[in-house]
Amino acid sequence: MEQDENPIVILNEDECWERLAQNNVARIATHVADVVDITPLNYIVDDSTLVFRTAAGNKLNELTINSSVVFETDQFDDERGWSVVVHGEAKVLETEREILEAEKLPLRPFVPTIKPVFVRIIPTRITGRIFRFGEEPRQEDQQDG
Repeated sequence: MEQDENPIVILNEDECWERLAQNNVARIATHVADVVDITPLNYIVDDSTLVFRTAAGNKLNELTINSSVVFETDQFDDERGWSVVVHGEAKVLETEREILEAEKLPLRPFVPTIKPVFVRIIPTRITGRIFRFGEEPRQEDQQDG
């Protein structure tokens, strides 16, 4: 990005998918009653959806009670960064066909644990931004729009 470019650039959906495919580590937010949890995970893009593996525990319990999730992945360096946020519905894969197809994906557990459950996130909304880092502008230098 050039120095005079906007410090925030909105990504279109295709650009968001490109970045989702570049990464394999993200965070997922689940929400049940008054409890909101954020958990790191690894994932893979599969046919305009996101797939991850998990085991029995809070994350699985919460997304089966309330399938609405928020998923976020990003990358940053000293000069710029980007973030993609996916709102969607999490679906535990249950049929033999779904599980066999998911097992073919190059998706292995993040940590050396057994993660027998596959979950697919079906996006309902995708947003993304690129950020250029720098000093905060002085208020007196800002023009009214």
